[in-house]
Amino acid sequence: MTAVPEDRSAWTLGDWEHRVCADSAQPMPRFAVAELDGLDAPVRRHLVRAIALGAPLAQCGRVSMRGSIKLGRWLPFRARQVLNPHVGFIWAARVAGVIAGSDQYLDGTGGMNWKLGGLLTVAHVEGPDVSRSAAGRGGAEAIWLPTALLPRYGVRWSAQDDSHVTAHHQIDGTALDVRLTLDHDGAIQSVVFDRWGDPDQTGQWAWHPFGGEITGQRTFGGLTIPSSGRLGWHYGTDRWSEGEFFRYEITGLRPLPDADPSEGR
Repeated sequence: MTAVPEDRSAWTLGDWEHRVCADSAQPMPRFAVAELDGLDAPVRRHLVRAIALGAPLAQCGRVSMRGSIKLGRWLPFRARQVLNPHVGFIWAARVAGVIAGSDQYLDGTGGMNWKLGGLLTVAHVEGPDVSRSAAGRGGAEAIWLPTALLPRYGVRWSAQDDSHVTAHHQIDGTALDVRLTLDHDGAIQSVVFDRWGDPDQTGQWAWHPFGGEITGQRTFGGLTIPSSGRLGWHYGTDRWSEGEFFRYEITGLRPLPDADPSEGR
């Protein structure tokens, strides 16, 4: 196998898969209801809906998506992502056809690197605050790979009532309490968690609510996920309308490392 370069800026998506998915078991175990023993009824209802019997228990996956992102004004994007909610991610996108780059996190270090036309740097951000914020993002995006939220991967669940559950886990010491609102079938209607950030660009970083509304569900290879939604800062507050900045539609999900590419149905 070709060695992965030390300089992350030179990594391909394949290099990221190699690093982010390094601890994934091969062959992957398959889902059985015994995985849910001891969980509260609302949590079981959600996970039974999200994970088909026999689905591979992946904690790593490749996601394809499209949508729009608010950068002063709303602009279209297409993106590919390698995600392990317990290890890290890269989200590589092209915005409005001319801005390309990535958000990323691995081994305690996160950052953003974006260029216009492949030449002019429009954003290059890193540091401890950015890393902590990126860790929270990666951990919360486990809702797109529900097998990664099983107790076997260190996730603890609690139910507040029949419609509200919380997934508790961590990534590199950053604790996450991802709060989900469910419908009567167990589908996610909304998600919110406390994320480290500076959404008002004041220079003062703190914990702020981050999340949003789920607008669609889709099944990929036995995993039914919140495939479209509206996300941003200040969800659940009177500032949500100004905090929303990300509208997405997932078009593909491939569990890694050894599952075949899957099509939605």
